[in-house]
Amino acid sequence: MKKYVSLSFDDGPSSDSTMNDMLNVLEHYQIKASFYLIGNKINEKNTKVIKRAFDMGCDIQNHSWTQSDMTKFSIDEIKNEYAKTDDAIINITGKRPEYFRPPYIAVSYEMYDAIKVPFICGKGCEDWLPEVSADDRCNRMLQMAEDGTIFLLHVMEGNQNTVKAVDTVVPLLLERGYEFVTVPELFKLKGINPNKEHSLWDVVKDNYKNNTFPR
Repeated sequence: MKKYVSLSFDDGPSSDSTMNDMLNVLEHYQIKASFYLIGNKINEKNTKVIKRAFDMGCDIQNHSWTQSDMTKFSIDEIKNEYAKTDDAIINITGKRPEYFRPPYIAVSYEMYDAIKVPFICGKGCEDWLPEVSADDRCNRMLQMAEDGTIFLLHVMEGNQNTVKAVDTVVPLLLERGYEFVTVPELFKLKGINPNKEHSLWDVVKDNYKNNTFPR
């Protein structure tokens, strides 16, 4: 039986080469990933790297406009935070995002009411912390890997340790029989409906207990 995992990256597009460097790794191994973008970071200077990701078959998703704790927002503020990012992405890709990753994985009933797409979490390796080395990130990812895993990683400025970790992890998991797919592809391949109420998806497979709200 085939095993599938998804690489997903938050906090792009980076103002330096980090996101583009990650795309170089993905292209080298001929795999795709999912990118969750912060809307107010999107500008004319990084349109090219977003379009490159999209043209490679990666999916471009919504990670809010300001990366703020949206549990403190009103319904109208939540809708605006989400819609502005959707619009910025559509202007580049021509495709509306299908999924949302809430900043800090902080959620509320108001957010679920205002944002009518599945919320994605994922398994992380604290790769936003500079003190976590590339080797540590790699080892944590290998330990977390199982069929259906969504990896939660970051391509913010200067995060070269994650680029190095992914460059190491991908061939090792390929050798173990894993295939890398986007998050939407993962749900489709598993035959699982992502629209389960108040879910925060970490692993996409039957009988896995994903987080739900309230926890």
